[in-house]
Amino acid sequence: MVCLCFRLQNEKWMNVRVGDVIKLENNQFVAADLLLLSSSEPYGLCYIETAELDGETNLKVRQALTVTSDLGDDVAKLADFNGEVICEPPNNKLDKFIGTLYWKDNKYPLDNEKMLLRGCVLRNTEWCFGLVIFAGLQTKLMQNCGRTKFKRTSIDKLMNTLVLWIFGFLICMGIILAIGNTIWEQSVGSDFWAYLQWKELTVNAVFSGFLTFWSYIIILNTVVPISLYVSVEVLRLGHSYFINWDRRMYYGRKDTPAEARTTTLNEELGQVEFIFSDKTGTLTQNIMVFNKCSINGKTYGDVYDEFGHKVDITEAPQWPHFLRRPFFQPCGHRYSTAPAAEHKNFVVVLGSQSRAGVDL
Repeated sequence: MVCLCFRLQNEKWMNVRVGDVIKLENNQFVAADLLLLSSSEPYGLCYIETAELDGETNLKVRQALTVTSDLGDDVAKLADFNGEVICEPPNNKLDKFIGTLYWKDNKYPLDNEKMLLRGCVLRNTEWCFGLVIFAGLQTKLMQNCGRTKFKRTSIDKLMNTLVLWIFGFLICMGIILAIGNTIWEQSVGSDFWAYLQWKELTVNAVFSGFLTFWSYIIILNTVVPISLYVSVEVLRLGHSYFINWDRRMYYGRKDTPAEARTTTLNEELGQVEFIFSDKTGTLTQNIMVFNKCSINGKTYGDVYDEFGHKVDITEAPQWPHFLRRPFFQPCGHRYSTAPAAEHKNFVVVLGSQSRAGVDL
C-alpha cells in the first residue's frame, strides 16, 4: 500500500515511484528499494528474508533511523515526511549502499543496514513503512538481471551447425540449378516453341529460373536431416532410463533410486571437468564420531584397528622418522598434538567418517 493524500491506497508495482512511502505487511515482497522509516518492532527493527537475492534463508535484521522510527504508523506524519536523500547512482552491488538523509536541518548517514531491497520478504514483522529510493529497472535486483542464456549440450550445438551447413548447401544447389535453367531457356528453350505451337513467350527465362529454384528446393528437401533430431532424442530417453535403473545409484536406506529429470542429463554429466565446493559437507557427509582423548598425557577411550577389532595398547607404537618429534605424543593408531605431560590441558580426538581431509 502506498501513502497518498494522507491515506493508504492499494497500487500496483508498476505505479510505484521514487519518493513514495510504502507500507509493507508480514510475508509481503518488497516492491522497490526502500529506506526503512519505521516498523512495528521496538527500536525500528524488522526482519527480512533475502532468499531471492543471495539464496540465504536465514533472516536478516534491518533497523530504521531513530529519528524516523518515532513516526510509527501515523499516516499523517508519514505523508508529511519531507526528507531529502542523496545517495549513490543505481548499481548492482547488493551488499553496499552509501547515502545521506537530510531532514529537519540535520543529516544522517545511510548504509545497507537501513535498506530493504526489492525481492526481499518481510518476516516476523507485523508492518513497516519505507521510502522508495529506487524503483523499476533502477533497483539492485533488476540491475543484476542479465540476458538469459539458453543452455545447449555440445551435441545440440554440433547438430545445429551441421543442419545450417546442409541448409546452406541446399540453397546453393537451388541457385546453381536455377541459373542453369535460365541460361538453358534463353539459348535452347526457344527452339521448342514450334513444337509446342506457342505464338509468343508466355514466361520469360528469369521467371522460369525463379520457379525452378523453388522446385529444386522442394525436390532436394530430403537432404536436411530433420529426423536426426527425433533419433537423438529417442537415444537420450533411453540413456535416462539407464540412469534410473542403475543399482549403484540406488539409496537403500530411503528406498530412493536415481531419477533423471531431463533427457540431456547424460550429456551434461559427460561435460563436467571440474567440481567446486564452497564448504565441507556439501559433497560429503560430515559425521564426527568420538574415538579417544588424551588428558594430561593419559589416553582414554578404546582403540580399534582397520578391521574393527579392539586393540589393547601395551607399548608405544613405532612412528615414522618425520613424526618423531617432541611435540608429537603417540595416541594409539592416531596421534594428537598434545604438549608434554606437565601441561594440564587436554586434547579430544574425533574420528570423521568423511573421506575428505585429515581425521583428527
